[in-house]
Amino acid sequence: MYNYVVTAHKPSSVVSATRGSISSPDETNLVLNKFSRIEIYTLVPGGLKSFKDVPVYGRIAAMQIYRPRGRDTDLLFVATDQQQYFVISYDEKQHQLITETKGNMELRVGQVPHTGMMSALDPYCRLIGLIAYQEIPTLAILYADVHNHVSIKIYFIKIKEKEFAPGPLFKEELDDTTEFLIAVPKGGFLAVASKHITYYDNNFKSRTILLKHKTAMRGVAAVDDDGSRYLLGDIFGMLYLLIIPDIGDLYTHTLGKISVPQCLLYLDHSYVFVGSHFGDSQLIRLRQTPNEQGVLLDVLDTFINLSPIVDFCVVNLERQGQGHIITCSGGTKDGSLRIIRNGVGITEQAVMEMPGITGVWSLRPYYNSPCDDSLVISLIGETRVLRLEEGEELQEVDEYAGFDMSQSTIATRNVVGNLLVQVTQYQVRLIDLNNRKLISQWDPPHNSKITVADINPSQVVIAISGGILIYFQVQGMELVEIKKLQYEIACMSINPLDPIHPESSSIVAVGLWTVVGVQVLRLPSLEIIADQPLEGASMTRSVLISTFENNHYLLAALGDGQLFHFILDPTTGRLSERKQLSLGTQPVMLTSFTSNGLSHVFAASDRPTVIYSSNKKLLYSNVNTKDVTYMCPFKPASMATSLVITHEGGLTIGSIDEIQKLHIRTILLNEMPRRICHQESTHTLGILTIRLNSSDDDENLRYFKILDDQTFEFYDSFEMQPNEDVHSLTSVKFDVKEDSPEYYVVGTSFIVHGENNASKGRILVFQVERNEMICKLRLIHQKEMRGAICSCGPFGGKLLASINGTVTVFEWKTSEDGSAELIPICSNKDFSLALRVVSRGHFVLVGDLFRSISLLAYKESDKDNKSLEVIAKDNIPHWISSVEAFDDDEFIASDTNYDFITFRKNDDTTDEDERRKLETNGFFHLGDSVNQIRHGSLAMNVSETEPVGISSELLYCTSSGAIGVIASIPEQKFKFLKKLEESIDKVIGSIGDLSHKEWRSMRKGKKLYEARGFIDGDLIESFLDRSRSEMVQIAEECDMKVDELLKIVEELTRIH
Repeated sequence: MYNYVVTAHKPSSVVSATRGSISSPDETNLVLNKFSRIEIYTLVPGGLKSFKDVPVYGRIAAMQIYRPRGRDTDLLFVATDQQQYFVISYDEKQHQLITETKGNMELRVGQVPHTGMMSALDPYCRLIGLIAYQEIPTLAILYADVHNHVSIKIYFIKIKEKEFAPGPLFKEELDDTTEFLIAVPKGGFLAVASKHITYYDNNFKSRTILLKHKTAMRGVAAVDDDGSRYLLGDIFGMLYLLIIPDIGDLYTHTLGKISVPQCLLYLDHSYVFVGSHFGDSQLIRLRQTPNEQGVLLDVLDTFINLSPIVDFCVVNLERQGQGHIITCSGGTKDGSLRIIRNGVGITEQAVMEMPGITGVWSLRPYYNSPCDDSLVISLIGETRVLRLEEGEELQEVDEYAGFDMSQSTIATRNVVGNLLVQVTQYQVRLIDLNNRKLISQWDPPHNSKITVADINPSQVVIAISGGILIYFQVQGMELVEIKKLQYEIACMSINPLDPIHPESSSIVAVGLWTVVGVQVLRLPSLEIIADQPLEGASMTRSVLISTFENNHYLLAALGDGQLFHFILDPTTGRLSERKQLSLGTQPVMLTSFTSNGLSHVFAASDRPTVIYSSNKKLLYSNVNTKDVTYMCPFKPASMATSLVITHEGGLTIGSIDEIQKLHIRTILLNEMPRRICHQESTHTLGILTIRLNSSDDDENLRYFKILDDQTFEFYDSFEMQPNEDVHSLTSVKFDVKEDSPEYYVVGTSFIVHGENNASKGRILVFQVERNEMICKLRLIHQKEMRGAICSCGPFGGKLLASINGTVTVFEWKTSEDGSAELIPICSNKDFSLALRVVSRGHFVLVGDLFRSISLLAYKESDKDNKSLEVIAKDNIPHWISSVEAFDDDEFIASDTNYDFITFRKNDDTTDEDERRKLETNGFFHLGDSVNQIRHGSLAMNVSETEPVGISSELLYCTSSGAIGVIASIPEQKFKFLKKLEESIDKVIGSIGDLSHKEWRSMRKGKKLYEARGFIDGDLIESFLDRSRSEMVQIAEECDMKVDELLKIVEELTRIH
């Protein structure tokens, strides 16, 4: 089996953050550690602007910014959990990050501390201190002994001798809840505990402030260079300002609520970055006076974070064949459900039946109006107009200004001078909106018809039969130049590109009928300055010139769904950086529109797509509808910009989601979600949650709750008993009949102090009672078990559950009085801790936390004896975190070393001992902690994955907030992609010069096992981000053409 692994949503948890001036001496940069990625932002007026986002071939363990003597910008030191380190800087000439130095700190002996690597920077940039191994202390260390007594050891560093020397003895006893130390630049340090904060000066004299409530601080940031003021954020999301005066008592101010911080960073001018693991990260600004909510901070921006994702389910919410992922995300007070789907959603506001539409445009009541009030709809042989009348309803009108309603409209637009242009087959009409009359018109020569046209605020370009191009300026419809081209004209674009002259264009782009290609002509002379052939079997059907993030592009779409785009120099007409992709199989019509102040392009086709730009790269998002023929933006006064989309039967007006690759909706819980399950028969979602108790007794509350699967309205909840924890949740039918009732099953355990493994738990069976008025939970059965119910699931009309180290099958027995109960019918106790169980037919796949995976078979004999027998298992120990079956013969697991491992049944051999072994046929180091793997897809529909040759598809979620896809591919595709993967790695290299091969290898102790049977989809798809010259080098390595490679990689992106 061969698999393609790719990230659909990057890690979003912020591990740490630092500040410096990397991009320029005059700029402030925020640098984020996101496990195996580095994100760099620039602080600009009003917020943060993305600057760089680069992958790192390792898990980032420590990160420090420093500036050596003689440099005017900062360097970034990075260390990984494999004791590698490197230093990078930004090269302004090359516009990229470069590696200045690298090295390895790995020792033959020594164990990585359980807290992970820690680092500290010498204020004079002479050295960076790291705790990379246990028993190798440095600086001032807060530590707990075997009895959990907390104390401090202090060491001096002799720089010349490169040695540590014992420092002064710190005799004072510390509170056992002391979690971290903060070095204060003006001298001394802070010790932060759950109920108080103590400042120790250089002479170890202490000053202490008591906190109002018991808490746990999670983030700290110095406001001033000397450390006189510190920001502190706690586990409940409260932000405090701690003030350390030179003399006198410490004191604090409560500033307001933020996300639960993993780190805090004071940037500049009262801007503060809140990096979070349990909630969305934020950019806030501190205030001198309270705002309307009475708090001393404003949240300026929010950065979506899904971490940690502990569980998810895949649901077809809109019944359109597209999977939605619903995740259990976050923790403490920031816990939430996140509804995630691929692409852009359009919410219908109005639908109108009107077959035969050939075009649609919106018009304003006057040129400078900020809003639209009319829709012009072209049909075969006529034009119809809808206007917003009183009551804000669209009403059809019999006549509109000086419009010719008896002909199909080819193009129309508001133009300068409060005028309006309409182009039909037989006329170019100029209408004065002040008196709503026709003031000028132009007719084509006898026996000629206008075939295509485009209009901007001051110019009109039309084509008539015979390849004749005609250009007008909208000043009394002045005719400037007539140009006869060699070929018939199929489409054109005269979009203004110059922000200084937004009402006119210096060029026009045209697509040709007879040959597949586009031309760029200078205005007003109509001189051809670029002639670009396009490879394809179909003609050019739509062309558009547009600007994204100050880059000018020419886009050209063919009749078979192929899209080409180029970087365009409007002065010379030069076209460069050609790229090609498929947007379906039918003709594509391109239309520009604006959303949230940014330029986008809508590609109407059988697979409609929104094209947008991020970090100077064009991106493509699917739209949750099909078979769109035309689109125009429409902005009535009563609402934000809507889109009018047409299809075979009529038109739809709808609001559009925020433009992004994945659309994410948040349902805040204010609790930590642990498990989720969808019950389709009752249209409900079931979730298990934990509510953090803010009082001093530390007892948290656990619940089972149900909510509507469409509105996400909460219906009912069930509170667990004191000290009862929640572990597993499933939906089961205890009868194979289609209309049989469906039940929620919850698995729990009881927390007993001193127990490593729970000795008691419960299986709870609930039924949802739902009618038009109410939706209630009813507990119909509970069964006490000797252990924690770690996992459970349906099993052919029965219940499958793992209780500590035992896997058991239960039947649902109904008595004569109508009561029912779960009866265990067979078990297998051959496990240490059966963390996950997955069933497929009569097979059961078990993931043991300590013993890898086993495959069981459920058997029933003629004498009604039932059994669960181990038929094969992996004998190599792996600490398993999740498992799933591809099919009856192939399986996948993730382990706590951040690896994927695939297995297969050994059915090819006749040796019975070999048949009882699960063969390891693949492994791949993901570098992230996988919590759940499930069947599902993010593709808009199954047909999108067919060209890629995918046989099955799995989704996975991680603790860092990442969502990924595991797609099974045929051997031939694997061999090709492996060559491409090696070619990209060879040409591109990596940040820090880290080895991709080592990064993806499975590590057992000091030994590396090179990745096998897996393709790194993230590396493959990074091909799309490369420059044209780099693409050429990679293509040459693969003995292919660049455009062929582009098409293949673009198709692969369709799976997510």
